[in-house]
Amino acid sequence: MPDTNGHRGATGATIELDNLTKRYKGSARPAVESVTMEIRAGETVVLVGPSGCGKSTTLKMINRLIEPSGGRIRIGGEDVTHMDPVKLRRKIGYAIQSSGLFPHMTVAQNIALVPGMLGWPRARVRERVAEMLDLVGLDPGEFHGRYPRQLSGGQQQRVGVARALAADPPVLLMDEPFGAVDPITRDHLQDELIRLQHELHKTIVFVTHDFDEAIKLGDRIAVLRERSHIAQFDTPEAILTNPADDFVSGFVGAGAALKRLNLTRVRDVEITDYPTVTVEDPLQAIFNRLRSSGSNEILLLDRRGRPYKWLRRGDLMRAKGSLARAGTLVQDTVTRDATLRDALEAVLTDNAGRVAVTGRRGEYTGVVDMETLINSVHEMLEADRLEAMEAQHELRRTRARQTHVEQEGADNWDGGEAKA
Repeated sequence: MPDTNGHRGATGATIELDNLTKRYKGSARPAVESVTMEIRAGETVVLVGPSGCGKSTTLKMINRLIEPSGGRIRIGGEDVTHMDPVKLRRKIGYAIQSSGLFPHMTVAQNIALVPGMLGWPRARVRERVAEMLDLVGLDPGEFHGRYPRQLSGGQQQRVGVARALAADPPVLLMDEPFGAVDPITRDHLQDELIRLQHELHKTIVFVTHDFDEAIKLGDRIAVLRERSHIAQFDTPEAILTNPADDFVSGFVGAGAALKRLNLTRVRDVEITDYPTVTVEDPLQAIFNRLRSSGSNEILLLDRRGRPYKWLRRGDLMRAKGSLARAGTLVQDTVTRDATLRDALEAVLTDNAGRVAVTGRRGEYTGVVDMETLINSVHEMLEADRLEAMEAQHELRRTRARQTHVEQEGADNWDGGEAKA
């Protein structure tokens, strides 16, 4: 992504944790014990585990909000274990639950905080604030001068992410950042993070206790036991299809095949076009559009091109010259970065069995329907069935080879005995 000087922004850096340990005085056992992990540049790694397992402590040791008792931290090959922690934290983005915004500062002042500390020129800081607000889907002109109390929970979290990214750090640490918002807002924030990562390619370390969130966001997932011992560190697909042990299976839970809906994005399936009109179109033009479309329903868009209402033929007959009370308000939408599980949940809440797909500013881009989603589920279940059959065949072949080797060994032994 270009920065304000026209250069590409910083992409991710490798993170290496080498026997990272944290001991607290008076505690018989360490809170985190000998964590060794290598995170590749530009990937999203999610730390997931039960409460108290040490995942947040591990995260905070990376930027040394918590000082490690032992071990090494390397970022981009540089050992940062003993560098000035304040300078280190200015090079690492950090986003937490409930945004952590300073209430006495405006949105712009919050975002400008670290660039200002780094001595950026004022003009560059102003440009960066506007760029960051645009990046997280907030209108700079509308939100620049607002205070956190004037924002919704989802808007606060977006500003928190903008602040964490403002100084263009290669690494972004996120400690349950979406845990305090409602489920629908949380889904949209997750989609926004996925979209941002497509653009920015940062190295993200994300802590959550929600395994579904881990599947949706992570390139790789580290399932942690107590003291941050790594039970399994692998891709979401590998963990879902081949959990390392019963502990990991417990995290995966029931319905692993359906959880795999979190691995496929709306952009990966067929997004169909749908007949649309706008609130500025005359009623007769809307009638004509519906008639020519061959459909019994049409999607009404607002002045910004966002999904507003679903209109049926009967709604238009009863409109009596005005669409003010006609039709059904669009209750939910999904983005191209939403998962098929998000889309399926949205479709199931809608009697008509479809959901509108929107772009980064909420503008209409198409529709995903129930038939497409059901076909995708069937394909996944069939793939799982074939994979399980192949695994069984391979197990039988392995056992047959072992039996053959054992039999040959026994025959050789008998032949040697006879000669003796």
